[in-house]
Amino acid sequence: MRKLISLCALACALLVLRPDTGAAYDVAAWLRARVTPPTVPVVESGKGTFRVETVLEGLESPWAIIPVPDGRIFITERPGRLRLVENGRLSSAPVPGVPRVAYQGQGGLLDMALHPGYASNRLVYLAYTVDSDAGLMTRIARFKETPEGLTEMKVVFPGFPGSEKAKHFGCRMVFGPDGKLYFTLGERGEGKRAQDLMDLNGKTLRLNEDGTLPPDNPFAGRKDARPEIFSYGNRNPQGMAVQPGTGHIVQTDHGPSWNDAPGGGDEVNLIVAGGNYGWPVVHHRENKEGMIAPLLEYTPAIAPSGAVFYTGEAFPGWKNDFFFATLVGRKVVRVKFKGQEPVEQEFLLEERFGRLRDVAQGLDGTIYVITSDTDAYGPGRKEGDRLLRLVPLP
Repeated sequence: MRKLISLCALACALLVLRPDTGAAYDVAAWLRARVTPPTVPVVESGKGTFRVETVLEGLESPWAIIPVPDGRIFITERPGRLRLVENGRLSSAPVPGVPRVAYQGQGGLLDMALHPGYASNRLVYLAYTVDSDAGLMTRIARFKETPEGLTEMKVVFPGFPGSEKAKHFGCRMVFGPDGKLYFTLGERGEGKRAQDLMDLNGKTLRLNEDGTLPPDNPFAGRKDARPEIFSYGNRNPQGMAVQPGTGHIVQTDHGPSWNDAPGGGDEVNLIVAGGNYGWPVVHHRENKEGMIAPLLEYTPAIAPSGAVFYTGEAFPGWKNDFFFATLVGRKVVRVKFKGQEPVEQEFLLEERFGRLRDVAQGLDGTIYVITSDTDAYGPGRKEGDRLLRLVPLP
């Protein structure tokens, strides 16, 4: 049987071509990933340790959950609305001041991040797609949040020439312990851009909080590379979080979808300065010298999205664990780390609430999750998407 599978894989490798290069797909890499057991053990889900509450429904294509220090929660919706949740209720009117977005394909209003000094300066950042003469691209702007809405808009990243393809925009933002703004851009469905150091797509970028360039970026001063780049070789990273204690950045990345390589190969990566994560040269569990292999790889695809490290007290057994939502996988994955190495993973909410887009920690230590059934890739839901909350059982 194994010999037959190998022969089938070889035949496929000879027959299936990458549309952009004419080179054969590496079907063998997909096959090895498909039949090899997980490198990090999956433990049985502790369903009896928590209950799931539906906080609210009626959301349209939500993308990010952003709890704020005063107990409110912001939720971005890709059509261009910033929604506010107070005391478990969704405000009827969106927050004013959000700029016009290009709600096309996978684009629209994407992530939101709070300035490290938000408690005193009320500054917030929005990532969103715009339609320009250079194609669809991701832009980031900073605002002051006021009772009247978002004001004092300042564009900190205007965007980089994109593509007419309405896909692979990224974009997640986090502030590192160094106070710098880190954010991701997808390769726009054009894999070779991820390896081009003069192209900002398919990268993790690093800027000062006002959009200026840090002089210590890994490619600063080079004529053959853009100074904004922190790492490269990514396909479409949509989750990113900072590990407590170490300050390391851990990121989720979507693997190929058969139109650019065999499906699956979703990744969790530890992001380092100047690191090359291989796309599209390598994928799944393959690697090459000078490229960084993923900490975790998933085949079949689970489509990993938003992520958070848990630092609360409500679930002491999950302290400092990494959580990420999945779309195709329809579950939340919890990963326990020992230093920089993942040692255990658990699948939560599996097949219970549909496609899951983002996960965040509330001020009280409970865990919030948003669904993603109303976007173009979902099955639809007449009641709209939901905000869920994981609450520990007594």
